[in-house]
Amino acid sequence: MEPEPKALADILLALENASRATARPAMARLLAVSKTRSPTEIAALAASGQCAFGENYVQEALPKIDALRSLGLEWHLIGHLQSNKADLAARAFDWVQSVDRPKLASALARGRPADLPPLNVLLQVNIDDEASKHGCRPPDVDALADAVAAEPRLRLRGLMAIPAPHEDMARRREAFRAMRTLFDGLQARHPGIDTLSMGMSEDFVPAIEEGATMVRIGSALFGARPPKQENNA
Repeated sequence: MEPEPKALADILLALENASRATARPAMARLLAVSKTRSPTEIAALAASGQCAFGENYVQEALPKIDALRSLGLEWHLIGHLQSNKADLAARAFDWVQSVDRPKLASALARGRPADLPPLNVLLQVNIDDEASKHGCRPPDVDALADAVAAEPRLRLRGLMAIPAPHEDMARRREAFRAMRTLFDGLQARHPGIDTLSMGMSEDFVPAIEEGATMVRIGSALFGARPPKQENNA
């Protein structure tokens, strides 16, 4: 099922209203999370004006990137990246939002072709210290940022987080505020950073209110993903 243009328009309006309420000069950017979605669905959303798309898995994303290359889309890797796939990611994506260790930063820098602009990088932070989540610890952000900034083939852009999905939105806000504090501190050391990626379909408005400059939205744009089909063969 193709996404409805009205869904995109409604979300952009919500982003504009939430951004205006913060009195920030620029509206938060929308990243359409297109994991499990077909090139046809992505192209339909692109035809409505959306240009930035996020994928979780390198191997799943590569055929889509190739099929839609003529559209000039911006591709973000938002899922955990193994170092042995860093070379593929560095060549295919415009952004990697899930850098969480110096080894990965070095591998991405080695894999980024010289004829492409530096790869945009966000540091993923495990802000709630969840054992099931990837990301660096908050005290390790500065050292990791310095490692990324030292790589000429990488461009440090900011931070990304996936806070714990607490039912109590006040607890999510606490995580968003903690990320904003980290971001402000990092920006003082690296004035060129400009992106704080946090907030998804169900909490992007409070994320923007607490400082997000980019939100990652999938189901609210594309609709619920179809259930996996069991293979009884």
